[in-house]
This record gives sequence, structure tokens and C-alpha cells, in this order.
Amino acid sequence: MQQMDPVGTCCRDLRECLLVQAELYGYDDAEIDIIDRHLHNVEKRNWGAIARDLKITPEEVVEAAKQIQKLESRPARNFTTTDDKSIAITPDVYITKDDGQWVVVDNDKGLQRLYINEGLAKRMLKDPQAKEFIGEKLRNAQWLIRAIEQRRKTIIRVTECIVDKQKEFFEKGVAFLKPMILRDVAETVGMHESTISRVTTNKYVHTPQGLFELKYFFNSAIRRTAEDDIASEAVKQAIKKLIDGEDKDNPLSDQAIVELLERNEGIQIARRTVAKYREVLGILASSKRKRMF
Repeated sequence: MQQMDPVGTCCRDLRECLLVQAELYGYDDAEIDIIDRHLHNVEKRNWGAIARDLKITPEEVVEAAKQIQKLESRPARNFTTTDDKSIAITPDVYITKDDGQWVVVDNDKGLQRLYINEGLAKRMLKDPQAKEFIGEKLRNAQWLIRAIEQRRKTIIRVTECIVDKQKEFFEKGVAFLKPMILRDVAETVGMHESTISRVTTNKYVHTPQGLFELKYFFNSAIRRTAEDDIASEAVKQAIKKLIDGEDKDNPLSDQAIVELLERNEGIQIARRTVAKYREVLGILASSKRKRMF
């Protein structure tokens, strides 16, 4: 299976994935040994350690690393352009614009509503032996139906509150996301923070800006000079934009990103916070982002 197209699938780790490809494509012994024993040194560009262990020149190591770089670390990733995070996610709520006004509607298309068969219930209640049992089950069913409807209404109310507080985000994008915490919504809708937290967990909303989990909109505040505070999610996107546009031969250090954010965006943030956000985004440190060849 590992040798089926695309070669390298069904492997347990990166090392095995690259080894399967290298052996099938006829890579030489040095290149296979480097994959087998020295991937950590390739990552650190420690050519000297590899050369000493394999008893070859550093120049040969560099040439081998160039060949290894041609292998696919994630076979089949180019088979689709679909975002992994959006696969099989059906939004619970839709946010659309109608006549200049933002409208929130729930996604209940094709969803069968629960109801009680009144005729059957009345007939069964006529049986004295079953009356108490049926009565209890009816009360449970009514409670469940009310609870589901209350949950639906709560999701709508919470989403409407988010729309009211985040209008600029829906109009202009992530850069305009405002700081917002659970308490802000809880106070507006008159519910406890824990209720808002439960309602927004694993609930997704479809917006003109894309598909988001409702929890996405709850962000801590980052201070900005001479302007309103900015949401932490917006800062993450600003960091990503800087890194996407950097010179790959001379990538930006975390400290350089700190300075650019303050100079260009007025965002005051510590270097360790940049490092934390970068890791959350799955972006490597500058030393590992530098183009190898």
C-alpha cells in the first residue's frame, strides 16, 4: 500500500514516508542513510555532523539534501483544494445581508422537528394501567422538545449579539475583528457565561467571510497605540500576512515582527506572544523558514 500511487501514504512517520519514496525512486545509499538516521540534522542544516558520520564531504551532503527535498512529505495533499477544517462541517447558523441589514437564520433545512402524536397519546392515556407510565414519558418528551427549541433560540440570540458587536468584521474581514469575551455576550442576552460557552461549542456559522466556529469570535484584547484595542485573532492574521510576504532567503525574526507590528499597525505585543501565536498558526521559527537552497 505504501508503494501505491501516491507513493508514501500509509506510513507511520515522516522518516518512513521519505524512505519508501527514496527506495522506490532509486536514490543512492548516502541519501537513504541521511533520511534514515539524520533527518534531525538536515532540519538543523548540520551538514558537518552528517558528513562525519557517513564519511562523505559536506558538499556531497548538501547535494543529497537537495535531492531529498524533492520528495513529498505529505503525499496526496495536492489532490484537493478543500480546506481540511471545513470538510464535513454543516453550519448551524447562516448570516446573510438583506436590504442592507444583517440577518441571522438557523439551518433547519431537511431537519425533522420532534412532535407528540396527540391522538395516540390520548388513546394510551385511557388505559388505567398505562396512564402513569405514559404520563411520565409524555412529560419527558415535552421537556426535550422545549429544551431543543430553547437551545435553537439561544443560538440565534447569541449569533445576533455577535453580529451586532462585530459588524466591521462581517463587512471588511478578519483585520477588523474586535476584542470580545463571553461576559460581553452573556450580559447582553441575560444568560450565564457557562451557558454561552456551552451553546457556542462545536457550533458553526456561515458568513460572507467564511465558515467559523462561534467560539472564534471570542478574543482577548491586544493594546494598540492611539487606537482602539485589537482582537488577538486579528493580530494572528497580521503576523501571518507579514510572514507570507517576507523574503524567504532572509525570513523575519520574532523580534522583527514585533517591531513591524508596532510601526505599521500600532500593535504593542511581546516577542514571546508573537512566538506563541506563530506556533498556534503552525508557522516555524525564522531559522527553519529560511530557504535551504
